[in-house]
Amino acid sequence: MATNRTFTMIKPDAVQNGHMGNIINDILKAGFSIRAMKYTKLSTDQAKEFYAVHAERPFYGELVEYMTSGTIVAAILEKENAVQSFRDLIGSTDPAEAAEGTIRKNYAESKAKNAVHGSDSDENAAIEGAFHFSPEEIH
Repeated sequence: MATNRTFTMIKPDAVQNGHMGNIINDILKAGFSIRAMKYTKLSTDQAKEFYAVHAERPFYGELVEYMTSGTIVAAILEKENAVQSFRDLIGSTDPAEAAEGTIRKNYAESKAKNAVHGSDSDENAAIEGAFHFSPEEIH
């Protein structure tokens, strides 16, 4: 069953390239409410834990290094059918394949530096949101 919340991170490349405000604006224009948001930098241990599901993959080390290379914006978003709606908004992981008007088409540098993370399921949205926010931080 679809829920009304999802989790996102604006990744270091998008923050460093000055796209944070435009991405937040695109999220709001798409009808999402921001229930919690923080501007933070992941430690190596945090990045390793968050991406532990990819630990056996060849790109894991590079992913951890990239996600700790600068500031991120973590957020919990709310909208009906939030996970799928947000995945539609951000577009394909590879910006070259992303639909026109999607966040990744507009702001991503590459498949590896793809501007934003979006939860891929309601279960992962809850887990990822709880990783970054305590219940008291979510409004």
